[in-house]
Amino acid sequence: MKLVSMSFGEFQSCHLLLGIALALCFNQVSSTTNETDKLALLTFKAGIPVDPFRVLNSWNNSIGFCQWHGITCGRKHRRVTILDLQSQGLSGSISPHIGNLSFLREMLLQNNSFNQEIPPQLGQLRRLRILRLDNNSLVGEIPRNMSGCSDLVTLMLGFNELTREIPGELGSMPKLQVFVLGWNDLTGSVPSSMGNLSSLEVLFLTGNNLGGSIPQVLSYLANLRMLAFGGNRLSGTIPSSLLNLSSLITFDVGENRIQGTLPAGIGLKLPNLEFYGIGLNHLEGPVPVSISNCTKLGSLQLNVNRFSGRVPSLENLYKLSVFRFSSNQLGSGRPEDLSFLCSLTNSTKLEIVSGGGNKFGGLLPKCVGNLSTSLTFFSLNENRVSGEIP
Repeated sequence: MKLVSMSFGEFQSCHLLLGIALALCFNQVSSTTNETDKLALLTFKAGIPVDPFRVLNSWNNSIGFCQWHGITCGRKHRRVTILDLQSQGLSGSISPHIGNLSFLREMLLQNNSFNQEIPPQLGQLRRLRILRLDNNSLVGEIPRNMSGCSDLVTLMLGFNELTREIPGELGSMPKLQVFVLGWNDLTGSVPSSMGNLSSLEVLFLTGNNLGGSIPQVLSYLANLRMLAFGGNRLSGTIPSSLLNLSSLITFDVGENRIQGTLPAGIGLKLPNLEFYGIGLNHLEGPVPVSISNCTKLGSLQLNVNRFSGRVPSLENLYKLSVFRFSSNQLGSGRPEDLSFLCSLTNSTKLEIVSGGGNKFGGLLPKCVGNLSTSLTFFSLNENRVSGEIP
């Protein structure tokens, strides 16, 4: 082997040439990757035949793609980080090439008329934090490899025409905080893997065709503020373990097929509740006395169930605006049945009191004249109330 000696000056020159070569190589790669973003955007544009506000007219070679309408690029790499075309009346498909925008952090395409399926290539966007495709006309199933977007914080696919089951793989996104799939045509059950979404704050699945029962593992979601499962085909009981979710603000399982009774300590365990919707189910038993401890409650909806017995005092529900308890078996035909109405005089924001179709008896108490001046609806039809209206 022949050894070649090199002077210090020659070494410096060689080092400089190597640096120049590396820089040229880097610039070539950078140019190539930037071109990838541009081509991906142009392919995306080609799939949108309807652009009523002509927002995509700027997507041409006259200016750099970082200056195109709805595009934001990072300062360092000049790669697309935000695609924001929300509420522009756009109609068409979402190109699979959008998965080549490898630096994308936010995709905001909500409130348009995008149709066809969600391309599975979106699962390649490892840096994606916000994906909003809600309020479009998307069809087909939710891609299972969406779990590849491991940085997702917000995933909103509601108000579309999506079908099939909720992929269990979506339970492996540790940073997810907002998960909205409401108002689609999803079937199957609520995956138990949802209990792994430790950062989740909003779980909105209202208005689908989901069956099965409410998974008990949801009680592990210590940060959950909204649990909305209304308008599905859920059965079984409400897991008592959900009382551990002290941060809950909204609990809505109305219009399902849920059975059983309400936990006696509901008002002691869920102090932050503002909306409690369990109407249109098959629940029975008494209305818990502790419900009056939910002092932040604004809407209490118990209607169309099989609740029986007395309605407890609601004197601590100062913020209550909607109280629906119609079509149950409440009351016993006795004079004291309607005494709870006097406790509602503390609710200065009360707008709706709906209690028809029960077994209330006795006189209408005079205190109803002291109910909130904002009251717009008061109903006790189909009961056994007698006497005069105060």
